Amino acid sequence: MRSVRRGRRFCCIVKHMRIGLYGGSFDPIHLGHLLLARDAVEQLGLDRLIFLPANHSPHKPEIRITSGPIRLEMIRAAIADEPRFDADDRELRRAPPSYAIDTVREFLAESPGAEVTYLIGADNVDLLHTWREIDALRELVRFAVFARGDQVPTLDPGTPVIRRQIEISSTEIRNRIANGERVRYLVPDEVAALIRHHHLYPKPPSPPSR
Repeated sequence: MRSVRRGRRFCCIVKHMRIGLYGGSFDPIHLGHLLLARDAVEQLGLDRLIFLPANHSPHKPEIRITSGPIRLEMIRAAIADEPRFDADDRELRRAPPSYAIDTVREFLAESPGAEVTYLIGADNVDLLHTWREIDALRELVRFAVFARGDQVPTLDPGTPVIRRQIEISSTEIRNRIANGERVRYLVPDEVAALIRHHHLYPKPPSPPSR
C-alpha cells in the first residue's frame, strides 16, 4: 500500500510505516517544536512525523487560542521543506475538545499496519491517567516523552525519552509580540511573516480607568 496525499493531509499510510503523532496547540509553532520533532524522527527511526493541531485541548479549556486554520497554515509554512514532516487537520475538523484516542483510532482504521508513537511533553506524564480511555490508548500506541534538562518522566520502563534543553515557549512568543518585541530566531521566518499578515497576538486593551 502506498501513501497518498490529499492536499497536505496525509492519508493511507504505508503498511508497517513507523509514524509519530505530535499533538498540541502550536499557537504559534516555534523552533523548539521543530527541533524536538527532528530529534524524534532521528532517535525513534520514524518514517513520518505528523503535527496534529488540536481544536481545543481538554486539559486547557480556559485558554483561548488562535483559529485552527491559521495555526495549521503556520505549521505547514514551517515544515514545507521537511520531507518526513506533515500536518493533519482531522482534530480541527472534529468538534472540540480533541481526544488522542479518537485520533489514533482514525489513523489505525485508515492504516491498520502502521506503528504509532504518540509524543508527549514530560509535563503531561502525570496527567495521563486523566486522558480519555487511557488504557485503550496504551494498547494502541507507544508513548515517547519530550523532556528538558534533568526531568525524569515517570512513565513505563523502556519508554523512549527525547531530551533537549530548549527555553522557548509559545507563551513567551505571544507575550513578546504583544509587547512589540522581536521574535526572530524563535520562530521560522515564514511563521513570523504569517503572524504579521494575520495581525496575531496583539497587546490586550488596557482596562478602563476609574
